[in-house]
Amino acid sequence: MPFTLGQRWISDTESELGLGTVVAIDARMVTLLFPATGENRLYARNDSPITRVMFNPGDTITSHEGWQLKVDEVKEENGLLAYLGTREDTQESGVILREVLLDSKLVFSKPQDRLFAGQIDRMDRFALRFRARKYQSEQYRMPWSGLRGMRTSLIPHQLHIANDVGRRHAPRVLLADEVGLGKTIEAGMIIHQQLLSGAAERVLIIVPETLQHQWLVEMLRRFNLRFALFDDERYAEAQHDSENPFYTEQLIICSLDFVRRNKQRLENLCEAEWDLMVVDEAHHLVWSEEAPSREYQVIEQLAERVPGVLLLTATPEQLGMQSHFARLRLLDPSRFHDYEAFVAEQNNFRPVADAVSLLLEGNHLSDESLNTLSELIGEQDIEPLLKAANSGGESSEAARQELVSMLTDRHGTSRVLFRNTRSSVKGFPQRELHTIRLPLPTQYQTAIKVSGIMSARKTAEERARDMLYPEQIYQEFEGDNGTWWNFDPRVDWLMGYLTSHRSQKVLVICAKAATALQLEQVLREREGIRAAVFHEGMSIIERDRAAAWFAEEDTGAQVLLCSEIGSEGRNFQFASNMVMFDLPFNPDLLEQRIGRLDRIGQAHDIQIHVPYLENTAQSILVRWYHEGLDAFEHTCPTGRAIYDDVCESLIGYLAAPENEEGFAELIHRCRTQHDALKTQLEQGRDRLLEIHSNGGEKAQALANEIAEQDDDTALVNFAMNLFDIIGINQDDKGDNMIILTPSDHMLVPDFPGLPEDGCTITFSRDVALSREDAQFITWEHPLIRNGLDLILSGDTGSCALSLLKNKALPVGTLLVEMVYVVEAKAPRQLQLQRFLPPTPVRMLLDKNGTNLAAQVEFESFNRQLSAVNRHTSSKLINAVQQDVHGILQHGEEQVGKAAQALIDAARKEADDKLSAELSRLEALKAINPNIRDDELSAIEDNRQQVLESLSEASWRLDALRLIVVTHQ
Repeated sequence: MPFTLGQRWISDTESELGLGTVVAIDARMVTLLFPATGENRLYARNDSPITRVMFNPGDTITSHEGWQLKVDEVKEENGLLAYLGTREDTQESGVILREVLLDSKLVFSKPQDRLFAGQIDRMDRFALRFRARKYQSEQYRMPWSGLRGMRTSLIPHQLHIANDVGRRHAPRVLLADEVGLGKTIEAGMIIHQQLLSGAAERVLIIVPETLQHQWLVEMLRRFNLRFALFDDERYAEAQHDSENPFYTEQLIICSLDFVRRNKQRLENLCEAEWDLMVVDEAHHLVWSEEAPSREYQVIEQLAERVPGVLLLTATPEQLGMQSHFARLRLLDPSRFHDYEAFVAEQNNFRPVADAVSLLLEGNHLSDESLNTLSELIGEQDIEPLLKAANSGGESSEAARQELVSMLTDRHGTSRVLFRNTRSSVKGFPQRELHTIRLPLPTQYQTAIKVSGIMSARKTAEERARDMLYPEQIYQEFEGDNGTWWNFDPRVDWLMGYLTSHRSQKVLVICAKAATALQLEQVLREREGIRAAVFHEGMSIIERDRAAAWFAEEDTGAQVLLCSEIGSEGRNFQFASNMVMFDLPFNPDLLEQRIGRLDRIGQAHDIQIHVPYLENTAQSILVRWYHEGLDAFEHTCPTGRAIYDDVCESLIGYLAAPENEEGFAELIHRCRTQHDALKTQLEQGRDRLLEIHSNGGEKAQALANEIAEQDDDTALVNFAMNLFDIIGINQDDKGDNMIILTPSDHMLVPDFPGLPEDGCTITFSRDVALSREDAQFITWEHPLIRNGLDLILSGDTGSCALSLLKNKALPVGTLLVEMVYVVEAKAPRQLQLQRFLPPTPVRMLLDKNGTNLAAQVEFESFNRQLSAVNRHTSSKLINAVQQDVHGILQHGEEQVGKAAQALIDAARKEADDKLSAELSRLEALKAINPNIRDDELSAIEDNRQQVLESLSEASWRLDALRLIVVTHQ
């Protein structure tokens, strides 16, 4: 096309310059001024990377003064264009806007505008955009949306709880699973779902100070959630940025002590508009009607202001009925306001749960028992069901299942309380204890004797703690010469055990980091044993690397030497051998240590080795744990309660281990108390509540469905394609792992979620569980979600041109592939994506407006197409512009019907589901008061707003591809 002074052109390679104006022309070159940036560019007159800007009737254009013109007619005179139309602000018709007066900041965002302006994308980007739209829409519709993206094993009861609670409006529940069953995982799953769906945006986690880093690591490594850890220092820093420091972050972890200490800080927390609050170790919140503790009052004050509350606690019966009531009171004070009434209600329902347990075990009930149950339950529709379940006939099994389903809905606390026990959840390994009694070296005897003289001013508890670690006493006694590992028989035993079990992974836990570091040096120098170290002085990345080296099967470390922190938050269930080089003072810590291996999914029995020195505090403690509590070979829910009861006596024996008088009687008393408490807990089991909590067959089916999705090859193909187009380097590391690193030619300089030094990823859940240095990639991972946002929020792939080699069609046949998006705009908390996520509607129209999309599948069609160079593209577009306008008009006329069908189907689905849930809860409220009025109101409000928003849904052209048939 010939150049004329005043014409408007756009750069194909620097579209950010805006519209350029031809200001100079000579025989070979043309100069363009880009007024938006004030820059000049010199181009060759032939084959320059610029495109003439020409608008068409129906377009809306903007003048340099800011007013807009709806174009009715385009005139050309002496190579310059003049647009005639109606001015939109004054509605004046016949207004002329010459091209030289067009707004220079003009950006082409509509696909058709980009096509006619020559801003053509590569073919592969168009294909990626369509796939991104398709996959994103499909993933939102999945029934397990929000449950796939976690680095966790697919444990049915955890998935069931997360699926139930995570979909509720402002959930307020008590998670009370037994130790080892994953309360933290369940809470993380619920948080993840609430955040992903938009039901929550601001989350506060309050935990004991010692568990802050464990939660921080768990949320990041398992759920890709980056929480901020608030302590005094962080709070003071944030005060410079905001009047309320808690508004500086959306996701915050802090300790209960941090919250309790300062009144102003608590007021700021209460005013920070949280959507969800999680409180761990909630059983430590002491309460009585007369004198609730300060800690309890703090959480109560927050719970009154935060809509969603998750309390994590020990098994309720273990703590007593009053403590259990105190937790429930935090969740719903209007429902749980009278302790005596609560006790009476619980006692009233106990025979119901017990009787149903008998029925589920296949036992029959007497007529008297059936009549008593009918009276207790007080519902006419239950009586025939009870009799059918008790009949023993063919229909009895179905009746039993229906009865269980009905009663779990109506059960007293079943909606606010979830509790699973090891008895009800199968899949745990056995534990085998191996104690190794070793002589006490004379060097230690001397150091202990001197230490006893020098530590007279210490408390009994301080002396007891010192006595557990004789190597530390010796080092203090000898100073720098304290090379205790040269004579400590535990070291020789450990080396002998490791060298005779070279092929086995062994987790060694010590109380102190210094001990772990010294043992690593000894093992390496003396026997060449590959040992990784894991302690609190290392960064999270360093710990990850150590854990990853330990996880490697062939070339990895044989041993992982952990300080006490190694028993918090990390799982090494690929190993089954544990050595406790020393013992923790607290029975809860002992269970945490064993819990690193004793997890659901552990494939082998756990071998626990405890080398101990005779006549020391270690020998006292190993006997008390094993003989008094049975804490090594079985979980010990009674440990803390018994410890609190006998701690003074136990500390006395630990501080002076040479005096064992009366110790056997103490062990006997502890074991009797332990057995009685354990029997009481077992008899108090509520099977109906356990059935409700573990989800039964439905939970297993959910786990199976997600497992099948883990093998989704579409995700792998899409992710690799996405990383290629974004410009991320990919290096195959083997073992189903890939290393991603930034390149110098990425679509964006810093891709969110990709570290500067890169990261390792895997699509395998099993690999991710054993290799904590590898990120587990799913459709819900931030790398994929950020990639989808990058592609779909901009113009990438929205406009393309391809050639189709097909001798069955005439040369020059024109096809236009259009991708419309049907979507509804609404606040995230309405979660419209459940019913109508942004959904692509693909059309493939010929010149006559015939839609061939149903006959021509996208992927197979895409493989038949070939790319066109930029120079040829520009010529083709100019040649067929009027025809394309006609085809686009056909598309606009046809898409409405398909889009409206999607909208109507979404409205029906939303109305049916939300109305059914509302009706169910309204019917149950008369029976189960745990259904809150605000929950019912929220569902009704949500239903109305969802239906209104869906009624206002619309559609728009998101991408198009021009296809020209050729025979070459």
